[in-house]
Amino acid sequence: MGRASRPRQMRFVLAGLCCVLTLAPLFAENTQSPVITVRKGTAVMVDIKEAAGAAGAAAGSVLRNDIQLSGALALGDPGLATALITVSATGSSLNGQAIDKTGGVVLQKNYSGDTRRTVHEFVDDVVRTLTDQKGIASSKIAFVANRTGHKEIYTADYDGANVIQLPHDGAISVSPALSPDARKLAYTGYQSGFADIYLIDLASGARNRIIKFPGTNSGAAISPEGSHIACTLSKDGNPEIYVTGINGESPRRLTHAKGVESSPTWSPSGSEIIYSSDDGGSPQLYRMSANGGPGRLLSTGFGWCTEPDWSPDGKKVVFNIRSGGGFQVAVLDLNSGTARVVLSDGEGPAWGPDSRHILFARDTGLYLFDTVSGREVRVVGDWEGFPNLRGLAELFGENRVAVAP
Repeated sequence: MGRASRPRQMRFVLAGLCCVLTLAPLFAENTQSPVITVRKGTAVMVDIKEAAGAAGAAAGSVLRNDIQLSGALALGDPGLATALITVSATGSSLNGQAIDKTGGVVLQKNYSGDTRRTVHEFVDDVVRTLTDQKGIASSKIAFVANRTGHKEIYTADYDGANVIQLPHDGAISVSPALSPDARKLAYTGYQSGFADIYLIDLASGARNRIIKFPGTNSGAAISPEGSHIACTLSKDGNPEIYVTGINGESPRRLTHAKGVESSPTWSPSGSEIIYSSDDGGSPQLYRMSANGGPGRLLSTGFGWCTEPDWSPDGKKVVFNIRSGGGFQVAVLDLNSGTARVVLSDGEGPAWGPDSRHILFARDTGLYLFDTVSGREVRVVGDWEGFPNLRGLAELFGENRVAVAP
């Protein structure tokens, strides 16, 4: 099918920072959607000694915020604290220590780089040392916003700091996907007037249009080892899931269905893919080998499921469901097969590297949600030029929130 004759597809935008691609008619949702009850989890209590050094004030502020957002750690009564945290920061380096109740040093490390980055790295090391869990402070996020009047892509630290716009095309750029090492970003761009997939090297800024077949090229997801891309291509007539090399080479078709397949997400091992398909009527989630073969329907109990994201620990999938006139966020436990609503209003969900936090969009903000404690924090929002786009139709492309460790 040539580009000039390809069919239009309807999309609905439900948030200023993220939207959901709907490639099928909207069907009635399960009105009895269970809402999960989230109880406060046990966090390791720590105390902070006043930060020293020329950049101590800045380091102390970042340190407190990182600990509060971690979920795994909590600030509390010094007498009850498991560890005392100390840092000394110069602006280009940081020395961090964690000392237990007996006075023993359980973590001591020097870090090079700017204050924010070194504090983030230190806090992740503290989380790992004290809880044997992964931290989220060093994560990067990518998202879509219309601050310039066009849908364009931005990156930021996990807490919303250091926001950078890229690219500056003056055209619609959507559906960002960060590589696991946060060195590359793939996205769908309409610079040519059609949906093509681009790849940016975030260090050099070099950008290449890597997938430009006739028809739709969208929804890129970079594999865990960073060498492949899963995406939706309609070059053979129907939107199907394909896997290509990291530069768009050697496309290999995985699905062969009558419906529309979209939103692929890789398993942590890279051996499987979960995606959304309306082959059975309304969009549902399917699981298949990354080598292809028949997709297996995942039973969620919901009548409309899109935007899956596989958790880094491999145990869960977060996804969007439609309920009434809006979107909810649900989590499917892959072992038990139980699916629960965790957020009554939100879209474009993405797991943090700790498989505990979910980044999602609501109206004009990005939020970080702790699935254990139930705490929700807005990390990006209230920017000038970010109108509420709820209800706007005919946006050309799928917008996602992306997270990389």
